[in-house]
Amino acid sequence: MIPLTQQKCVPCQKGAPLLTQEKLETLKPQIPDWEVTDTHGIPKLAKAFTFKNFKGALAFVNAVGDLAEAHFHHPTLILDWGRVKVLWTTHKINGLHENDVIMAARTDEVFSKTRA
Repeated sequence: MIPLTQQKCVPCQKGAPLLTQEKLETLKPQIPDWEVTDTHGIPKLAKAFTFKNFKGALAFVNAVGDLAEAHFHHPTLILDWGRVKVLWTTHKINGLHENDVIMAARTDEVFSKTRA
């Protein structure tokens, strides 16, 4: 199996299949700190990242933004002083797709690089 951090998102159209719970469970070890949350019946992958200051948090937001643009898949980013909450979901299907898990893993990778 190719690691999630080496995969690219595939274009997702309305009606694409949702990520099954079984598939999520097989991928979850690669994104262990992410949790599935529910907003108005729509599942999302969520994780909060902490930083020493606002500048570090902002740099992370910009790096995740660059990642999102490169993959044409965009998260909800909530920026606060020293903290960023990232939420991944696929709006076209109102739920989780394998793309969301790929992007969660890549977000962790970005975090590791911005903290280095």
